[in-house]
Amino acid sequence: MTIGDTREFIPVRIAILSVSDTRGIDEDRSGQTLVDRLTDAGHILADRKILRDERADIADQLRTWCGDENIDVILTTGGTGLTGRDVTVEAHRDVYEKEIDAFGTVFTIVSMNKIGTSAVQSRATGGVANGTYLFALPGSTGACKDAWDEILVKQLDYRHQPCNFVEILPRLDEGKRRK
Repeated sequence: MTIGDTREFIPVRIAILSVSDTRGIDEDRSGQTLVDRLTDAGHILADRKILRDERADIADQLRTWCGDENIDVILTTGGTGLTGRDVTVEAHRDVYEKEIDAFGTVFTIVSMNKIGTSAVQSRATGGVANGTYLFALPGSTGACKDAWDEILVKQLDYRHQPCNFVEILPRLDEGKRRK
């Protein structure tokens, strides 16, 4: 599992959605962490928004971005916990065509190495809809760093071997094209 020398980097277009009832753009450290990391890696920030913890509003924004041909990946931060207002995971699942089950599992493994059994409280998830990848990350800056540094930076790099999300991106909606 390495970065190969024979492939060229392919930047992907990533939208960031922060889910919070209390933060504005200036206080959104987790969203900014993701913006900084994705641009440092050579990817393109396609859009960025903050929404309150409202399931229908979150799902509507995800659907809008999934319908935008200029967005390949959506990263959300916040609303993945266990409290009554944490509805981001449910909003994601309202939109998914397919869930990437192993994303949550791998995120939990990464988190266990950092925060021990507290990782059990995370409901990070990933999926695909309308040819777009979607990932729901916890609202903590540390969790966003871990998800990016340990999983997403590699899977969103076409050079990563033996496989990565970028190489299958053009085929995510192939079932729809055949109809």
